[in-house]
Amino acid sequence: MITTIEIEKEDVACCGDDCCSDTSEAESLETAQESDIKIAVKENYGRIADAAATGAGCGCGCGDSKSIAPTKYNQMDGYAIDADLGLGCGLPNQFAELQDGEFVLDLGSGAGLDAFISRKAVGEAGSVVGVDMTPSMIELANKNKAKLGYSNVDFRLGELEDLPVETNVVDVAISNCVFNLVPDKRKAFAELFRVLKTGGRFSISDIVYSGELPQSVRDSVNLYVGCVAGAVSLETYVNMLLETGFYNIAIRSISTIQLDGFTATDDDEKAVAEFLESGGRVLSITVTGDRA
Repeated sequence: MITTIEIEKEDVACCGDDCCSDTSEAESLETAQESDIKIAVKENYGRIADAAATGAGCGCGCGDSKSIAPTKYNQMDGYAIDADLGLGCGLPNQFAELQDGEFVLDLGSGAGLDAFISRKAVGEAGSVVGVDMTPSMIELANKNKAKLGYSNVDFRLGELEDLPVETNVVDVAISNCVFNLVPDKRKAFAELFRVLKTGGRFSISDIVYSGELPQSVRDSVNLYVGCVAGAVSLETYVNMLLETGFYNIAIRSISTIQLDGFTATDDDEKAVAEFLESGGRVLSITVTGDRA
């Protein structure tokens, strides 16, 4: 079922340190820890790319990726099975409303699945650029592109906080389960705003939470690369988008993620269990919005 929740700035309550001060949960990680997280994420997704040929790779929800990865991907026009590593947590293209000839940017493009689905929608007159921080993923995406024979799809090595894309050139940006892996989400959202044209739009699938996520879970790199510890609350996520300058924010789909199968220590598992017992939930959302 598709759920649409329209959100305006005045609809989002201020939440103390969560969204109104200079220190937010998205900014609480120190620089050294951010570096450790990026290294761990890059190594993890590098292993996934290297194992893709054998079908051994898994991403968010490693060990039980079916609990997160959508089951309807193979029903989408442009689906490329070799690019499907089971890493997504939603279907951003379902709500992107892509048009022939548009320039699409895929943030965290992985093996190229969402980029290829986008290419099918924008046709030969359009263009698609995918950005990923993992060299092995870029290599795999280019191999898949060669199989498909696309000349207007380009994959670039880079980070979401420093995109290798010119300013004010992108019609539509999409992303699937990637911003939760970025320590400095505000900077990544600012980069998204920079590269979009005035009047451009985005469709992002991602992981957020409701309730109070324990600090022990936040501090776990294992859970970070498993896409849990890097999440922020839904309220914080929306506020960051609004504060960046986006408008017409809408939650287009939302569902609860089962946490079975995440890589974690015994202490992590205990913290997650307590979080769930308290009524907390980890959520998969797809959110859309426009650039002013």
